[in-house]
Amino acid sequence: MDLKQLLLKDAMIMDLKATTKEEAIEEMVDKYYQVGVINDKDLYKSDILKREAQTSTGIGDGIAMPHARDKAVQRATVLFAKSDKGIDYKSLDGQPAYLFFMIAAPDGADNLHLQALAALSSLLINPDLVANLKKATTADEVQNLFDDAMKAKEAKDKADEEKQKAKEAEIEASANADKKDQKPYIVAVTACPTGIAHTYMAEAALKEQAEKMGIDIKVETNGSEGVKHKLTANEINRADGVIIAADKKVDMPRFDGKHLVNRPVSDGINKAEELINLAVEQKAPVFHSEGGAVEEEDSKEKKSLWSKIYADLMNGISNMLPFVVGGGILMAISFLLENSVGAHSQWFLFFNNVGNYAFSFLIPVLAAYIAVSIGDRPALLPGFVGGYMASQATASVISSKSPAGFIGGLLAGFIAGWTVVYLKKALKNLPKSLNGLKPILLYPVLSLLIVGAIMYFAVDPVFAVVNHAITAFLETMGTGNAVVLGALLGGMMSIDMGGPFNKAAYTFAIGTFTATQDGALMAAVMVGGMIPPLAIAIATTFWKNKFTEQERQAGLSNYVLGISFITEGAIPFAAGDPLHVIVSSVIGSAIGGGLTQLWHINVPAPHGGIFVTPLANKPLMYLLAVIIGSVISGVIYGIWKPAKKKD
Repeated sequence: MDLKQLLLKDAMIMDLKATTKEEAIEEMVDKYYQVGVINDKDLYKSDILKREAQTSTGIGDGIAMPHARDKAVQRATVLFAKSDKGIDYKSLDGQPAYLFFMIAAPDGADNLHLQALAALSSLLINPDLVANLKKATTADEVQNLFDDAMKAKEAKDKADEEKQKAKEAEIEASANADKKDQKPYIVAVTACPTGIAHTYMAEAALKEQAEKMGIDIKVETNGSEGVKHKLTANEINRADGVIIAADKKVDMPRFDGKHLVNRPVSDGINKAEELINLAVEQKAPVFHSEGGAVEEEDSKEKKSLWSKIYADLMNGISNMLPFVVGGGILMAISFLLENSVGAHSQWFLFFNNVGNYAFSFLIPVLAAYIAVSIGDRPALLPGFVGGYMASQATASVISSKSPAGFIGGLLAGFIAGWTVVYLKKALKNLPKSLNGLKPILLYPVLSLLIVGAIMYFAVDPVFAVVNHAITAFLETMGTGNAVVLGALLGGMMSIDMGGPFNKAAYTFAIGTFTATQDGALMAAVMVGGMIPPLAIAIATTFWKNKFTEQERQAGLSNYVLGISFITEGAIPFAAGDPLHVIVSSVIGSAIGGGLTQLWHINVPAPHGGIFVTPLANKPLMYLLAVIIGSVISGVIYGIWKPAKKKD
């Protein structure tokens, strides 16, 4: 694809007026909207800011590359912008940014577009091109500079491809040869969350630096096109060291026993020489795939304990949700059929049984994938069995008709994951001849024995009592207490709109529903989750003068998102104005959640928004709770929000 088709002249800003990072992003997003590259400014800007929250896309050397890939983008485009004075973009080297490349990729971008974006990204490590771009004064100059640079790169890539083929043949032929007469050789993997820009810039930087140092290198990219230049077993075996420059998970076990440098992808761009020296001189730690998580002694971006726990928990919940939604919707359909064809109809029994079968896997799947997030694949078995034990009422140590439930399942997942991590460490010094027995015999038997014993003798008995007490409390709870709990759960759904508070409230309601088959708390969280986007829609409809045209258009879509129980529709507004949006949403959601309990509303479905209204025992009251909460939030937000600044 011709880069001129990506670098639109109409989308270029040759004299950026912004003086801050936030203003620069706003100015570039506005330009994209003006020329029709995006049709939803708020959605695209929100995704740009999400990417910036991970790590700054100010890569250093005066360059920033904000990028997003979402449904708002109508065509793959790269916006070039230039600031003569420079902007503090919170770049990785702490220096101002002068050149900006805002990359917009459609959700369904084809490989041709993605290849072109990757090629353009890799050009930006060329210092001559960067210097000439800083001097450019017209859009035509910019296009011509990239055109010339691309032609030169294509010629070089063709020559490098021939060299690479010769090297691969040499590697195959000399896999067992004496390394003394061979040039230093390293392998690398680059990857970033979106896989559009940094992945390929790190690849280009590492290859260019290795060439300067007289070192052979092969770089595997894990980008938006998938895995390219995949490393072979012989290449890894021959390599003196391995570089992982990645901000997302890559296939690690294949590097077992190699000196491995594990850094963020930005270091692959800005610290290529340092990474290559560490790999060649074998100063990096030796990676052991059986040591649990990837070793990160030389990583500067270690996760906090809470962020690790949260990531493990979210892995379990995200894998559980399809069972919740799929099983829940089929159960909801069965209840509708029951009203028309009776409880003994085969149609009712079919839908109800299939839905219940799906629900029976909720706790085992939750526990299994929490465990996998911690201990990798060997933790799947003990996690799954531990979760299953938590979902069953047992008479092991005490006689109880209640299972340990969701609390027991959560514990089972974490216990199983860390059991496997410590087993790997305990068994790492076994003779190499026994390595093959670890995954097929030692890990499964020992982890299952340990986790099973902990669940059987400790977790199940204790939390069966706790779960029974919670269930009994909920069943006998007076109206006043129920209203407080409903308000608390409803409000939590709006605090972070899809984050840990939201997920905690929703998971608690699901746990109660599966234990009691009572959908009272499901009504509270469903109403609480629908209110934020509906409040946004109401405010943008009746207080139009306080919102931009793009915000009003996004507000209309929140009507649909709200009634569908998709709380995340309010996130772009909350990101731009967290105080007014979140506070008003929490107030309305708490009121709506409390009303569901005051009016004893029961919704026996875990998802569906207003579309499951026919299943509610009091459908009109259910709708009224949504309307009252949404109107209250919408009015508070509409009145409280400051009027938009006039241009």
